[in-house]
Amino acid sequence: MTAETEGQQGRERDIQGRERGTEGVSSSGSEKGREGEKGTLVSVVHVSAHLANVVNFSASYSEDFPALNLARYKGEDPKLIILTTIPGVTGVFLVLILFLMFTSSSYCVRLSNYEIFWYTHNLFIVFYIILMVHMVGGALKYQTNIKAHPPGCLAANHSSTSQRGDGLERAEGEERRCGEEARFRPHYPQTWLWVSGPLCLYCAERFYRYLRSSDPVTIVTVVRHPCDVVELRMVKKNFKARPGQYVVLNCPGVSSFENHPFTLTTCPTDNKETFGIHLRVVGDWTERFTQMLLPQPRMDLEILPMVQQRRYPKLYIDGPFGSPSEEVFNYDVSVCVAGGIGVTPFACVLHALLDGWTGFRLQRLYFVWVCRELQSFYWFAELLCALHHKLWQENRPDYFNLKLYVSQKDNLQSMSEEKYRPLTSRLLVGRPRWKLLFDEIGKTNKHKRVGVFCCGPKGISKTLHKLCNSARSSGTTFEFNKESFS
Repeated sequence: MTAETEGQQGRERDIQGRERGTEGVSSSGSEKGREGEKGTLVSVVHVSAHLANVVNFSASYSEDFPALNLARYKGEDPKLIILTTIPGVTGVFLVLILFLMFTSSSYCVRLSNYEIFWYTHNLFIVFYIILMVHMVGGALKYQTNIKAHPPGCLAANHSSTSQRGDGLERAEGEERRCGEEARFRPHYPQTWLWVSGPLCLYCAERFYRYLRSSDPVTIVTVVRHPCDVVELRMVKKNFKARPGQYVVLNCPGVSSFENHPFTLTTCPTDNKETFGIHLRVVGDWTERFTQMLLPQPRMDLEILPMVQQRRYPKLYIDGPFGSPSEEVFNYDVSVCVAGGIGVTPFACVLHALLDGWTGFRLQRLYFVWVCRELQSFYWFAELLCALHHKLWQENRPDYFNLKLYVSQKDNLQSMSEEKYRPLTSRLLVGRPRWKLLFDEIGKTNKHKRVGVFCCGPKGISKTLHKLCNSARSSGTTFEFNKESFS
């Protein structure tokens, strides 16, 4: 989608719009930025050309062919032409909608008031409707009687200044005379031919998604975690998903028109139908949603079983949808790098390994998790410890290589609980030294194809991207896959 580091997942991706994609050599975020700039430039040139044409219609009014003019008389005010013709009025609305969509998509607007971004971008439906009637006014016309009135012919009341009295030139003059007055007709609007097809496909897809998400889900449990993170576990009939995928949530109690994507942290299996998400409360949507889930929030851990008498809000989900994290299992060796709440796409991967999923290529997994606060690791501490113990019991300790980094050194405490001892020994203070880490992975996995998956801040993504594209003496190939939040 995709801005977080997934780290600001509060509107989980609603604060900053989600951009998903698999990167090879170039940065998709910068490419999208350049494409947006190009589109804006083309729009400015297009509008400027139309404004120049309106001035030209007024200044170059043709007395010989009045039907061809958009202006009603010579020297008509161009502003009057724009505001009293269908092409002019619809053009003004099209420019206004584009301006609203362009300005509301800026980072500062999305961060301060996401709803403005959301609602203005839904104006694209109005934009296409107006676009289809933009040509109805007949600004562009073509001649319908070219044979009777060929270009350059002389009207019946027009005498040729080149006639010199001889018969040959009189005959030529007669041949150049017009048989009738020129007639013009507006071009038939054809925009609908190009727009209606994609719009029909879009409407069909939206209708299918509406049917798929029409049944509300059943909320099973709500768990409050440290650092303003809430876990939501749900059940929905016939819902199936794979690790790395995400769903779109709609809570009518908060907003009927807002839909926000959340990465699945637990997928349904043959043995259990529940699936779950983790959301961080940092925006107004997640704040209102959390208040409806936990009317009286407590700071300590709170588990709310389904049998308890609490009315949860009605909730709809659409999905699942694919993401780059699905490819983790398609490499012999994968490196998963998470920043803060960006761990959510990989939590589902770890759950799959813990649940004993089979039939994939993955032979070794490197997992690097960077957080500002130590408390953040408690979100999935039990999952990490359970997977560690499972692999040790199966005599596969090298399958899962875990590194935890806490970047904030102030008031640093340790995970003193005995059950978290496997994490304590792998906990490092500071930031990862990425080059040394990649060199170590390259030497351990010589001449192999390693998939690198990142979900976190742009700084980490850019660093890993450069390291993946740099040549290595070990012959190891690193392929970069990113979930970006911008």
